[in-house]
Amino acid sequence: MAKQIKGVYEKVYECAKKEFLSKGFKDASLRNIAKEAGTSTGSIYTRFHNKEGLFHAIVYPVVDELKSWFLEVQESFHKKDSDYQKKNMFHYSGMEAESFVAYIYDHYDVFKLLLECAEGTEFSDFLGHLVEIEMEYTVKYMEATKDDALKNKTITSEFLHIVTSSYFSGIFEMVRHDMKKEDGMLYAKQLREFYYAGFAKIYNWK
Repeated sequence: MAKQIKGVYEKVYECAKKEFLSKGFKDASLRNIAKEAGTSTGSIYTRFHNKEGLFHAIVYPVVDELKSWFLEVQESFHKKDSDYQKKNMFHYSGMEAESFVAYIYDHYDVFKLLLECAEGTEFSDFLGHLVEIEMEYTVKYMEATKDDALKNKTITSEFLHIVTSSYFSGIFEMVRHDMKKEDGMLYAKQLREFYYAGFAKIYNWK
């Protein structure tokens, strides 16, 4: 068996990110990636099986870590009693939103790939999965706090899904617009306050 050259796969990852960011998944070329990385397409196929396997290897660890963290945050808050949830929902979500945005900037290139270059891969609906998690725990929050907004049709499930989707899409606009971290953190704070004000109006919160 041929000995693997130290650092070759780190170089493959680096060159693959560059190729995918430049051309998107569909038009990216394994031949170009191999050439830039100083290796062969055969070695890439051996390690990653195909182009999608290479894309998966780059983005999956970040996606998996984010989703695990997001679920943990949601579950931790849901385990609190209803009074705590009512009093601390906005404050708690604000603290976690800051961590969410910081994580995005820690893995900026990967999120750029997910948002702009993932068409044709298993990650093309990455945002949709986050929305579903948020929807699930929003409903749990309503049930725990005896919020009858859905039952009495103050809001509908369709409205809730659309607003949640637009919020997450809005968060990731900082990546699409190539905002610097400082600007992105401020933008995310303003966006959260904007959505909170909308719900405050609907619920007539004081």
